[in-house]
Amino acid sequence: MSPHTSFRHTLRTIALAAALAAITLPAVAQPGTNRHIPWPALETPAGGMAWPDGQALPHFSTPADPLDGLHISQQEMPNSEIALFAALQGLVNRTQPRIILLRDTREGKYKWPDNLGLLVYEYPAADRWQLVGKYQNEIEGLILYDTVRSPHYRNLATTLAGLRNALPATPREQAALAEAGIDLPVVEDLTTLELTTPVEIYNHLYERYWPACTHRVLVTLNHRDAAYIRDMAVATGAAVVWLDPRNEEEHAVLNKFLGDMTPGRSIMIGWWAEERSGIGAGTAFGISTIPSDFFDNATVYAGMSHRIDLPPVPKKPELDNKIYIAVFLSDGDNVQYCQHAMSELWDDPKRGIIPINWTISPGLADFGPGLLNYYYRTATPNDFFASGPSGMGYALIYDVHNKKWHTTERSVIEPYTRLSQQYLEKSGLRVITVWDEVNEQQMDAYADNCRYLYGITQEDWKMREPLTTVTKQNRLAFIPNQPCYSDNVEHIFAEWKEQIERFDGTRPLFLSAQGVSWKMGPENIVHLYEMLEKLSPGNIVICRGDHFFALYNEAHGMDFNLALSARTRATSSPSPTPAANAIDGSPAPDRQWTAEGETPHWIELDFGAPYRLSRYVVRHAGADGSDPAANTRTFRAEVSSDGNEWTEVDYQFGNTASVTDVDFAPVEARYFRLLIDRAGPDGVARIGDIEVYGSTIR
Repeated sequence: MSPHTSFRHTLRTIALAAALAAITLPAVAQPGTNRHIPWPALETPAGGMAWPDGQALPHFSTPADPLDGLHISQQEMPNSEIALFAALQGLVNRTQPRIILLRDTREGKYKWPDNLGLLVYEYPAADRWQLVGKYQNEIEGLILYDTVRSPHYRNLATTLAGLRNALPATPREQAALAEAGIDLPVVEDLTTLELTTPVEIYNHLYERYWPACTHRVLVTLNHRDAAYIRDMAVATGAAVVWLDPRNEEEHAVLNKFLGDMTPGRSIMIGWWAEERSGIGAGTAFGISTIPSDFFDNATVYAGMSHRIDLPPVPKKPELDNKIYIAVFLSDGDNVQYCQHAMSELWDDPKRGIIPINWTISPGLADFGPGLLNYYYRTATPNDFFASGPSGMGYALIYDVHNKKWHTTERSVIEPYTRLSQQYLEKSGLRVITVWDEVNEQQMDAYADNCRYLYGITQEDWKMREPLTTVTKQNRLAFIPNQPCYSDNVEHIFAEWKEQIERFDGTRPLFLSAQGVSWKMGPENIVHLYEMLEKLSPGNIVICRGDHFFALYNEAHGMDFNLALSARTRATSSPSPTPAANAIDGSPAPDRQWTAEGETPHWIELDFGAPYRLSRYVVRHAGADGSDPAANTRTFRAEVSSDGNEWTEVDYQFGNTASVTDVDFAPVEARYFRLLIDRAGPDGVARIGDIEVYGSTIR
């Protein structure tokens, strides 16, 4: 097929990207105090990258229509050549995404471009050097290197490519470019260096080039992985290293880089020579890793709209004396898993029959917001998303396999949990699966800083005394996954069999497990339910994660979000939108409750029975990524026992925050009312979502 006719005709609308700047939550808040400060105004990159402080990765301007595509796995293309095209992609795309690299991935090379409405003009392999020629005027020259002395020179050359706006090339690529009539000068020649070991090469990088690199991202990428996130490394001017923390000398070099990074602001992307030592090395400095070593086209997918459109949340089942079960599937902390393997599982025809808790990376909100929106858009009410370990990026606080705490201090985990809160809320993830465990102080950090959470699971590998459930602030339960990271549902069944056989129906039983998604999927979870139902007919309720933790809290006299209850009813003053929009769990623009005209406006919630109320949360217009200038300004929170006599529990004047999260003195009441005295500056009140937390009166 001629390259001029190989367009992919798909949806053509791509929303303009929006970015969030940093959100810093106060460490302590008194009852009646708004826990959130104002969200920043939107930034839209008309051209180039936008990288506001507080955003882990930049977002890019709207991708070109069409994108120039190159299939990098349709021939025997050496790694050095693939690395050159990945660097070209990063250099070109940081002005505007215009190049996409295609591979024969398990989901198909065009699945994501088609799903996300991206048009692609695919260059034939024989014409690939023309792609360099097309963008030759945007490139300063070549970083010349070879891998004879060490393959690690590829990473050094990639680092310099981002700093010098040049392409990494071995003499082979230099000759191929010259043969194609592309004359690029050598701006730096690494072939004269006589360094041979990783310690020597990356020490050289640290001493000579690291000061010029961004310290917000460190890329740890195997020199043999020629493409993947090299485009993001080049676009951001990041250092690319491959150091093994199991080697004492290499670990010392790695620590130099990590020591210059800022917890809660800096992250690592890529992967490690060995999982636990690598993730642990970063965790010791409060720096997490977003596993992404096989993620394709980050500089393209980071150019999609950054608004995450959360779907409405189904109401939880009524609490009964049943066996409530939550099954989590790994390995969602890995964004390449979300892009490739999870995509296959998602197409399983049995998905949606039984509730499944899919772990996914909060970092996908930056790496590929369009992918995250695709999953939300196509999810069934039985698909729930939870954060992979252990929040915003993979942190391994306690390594149970090696019996090693990478950090025991709350101060180290504090900025990590603050960053996690920002991304959990942005991506709509209300449960975290922590690997492996956290201590009491670290639990407190999660409870204080991750207010968006409904619950947390911990991995119980059964290498010492079994973990027990711990609760914090009468609302946040840390429940062990028993079993954790299980290979098959028969193993999960065997672990639970005795407890279920002993179940007498006098009180609810709660069981949680995590399965290895590489070895099980929706069909297996359906089979698990069938086995459990046969074991205890009529007693098995497999739950979404949000329902599971709400039911657990309700059963144990803890605070839970009463808006999740099917008994809660919403009414309001005259409005063009249903009052129920305010308690459907989604702040998306088409799910908001709005009102205009003469104030006051009001929304009233009836919980169907009295509860001990102690907290409310309101998500305003800006909570979905819209302009926070439209946030509701002045309002009162009131409670009532009979719906007639009202008591004010909070008053907000001149609000600009996109999220209002307030603890108030506990009070017994059946009704909650939000009374709006002043709407947004255009006279329109916009309420994306309301949550009210309370516990059962015993």
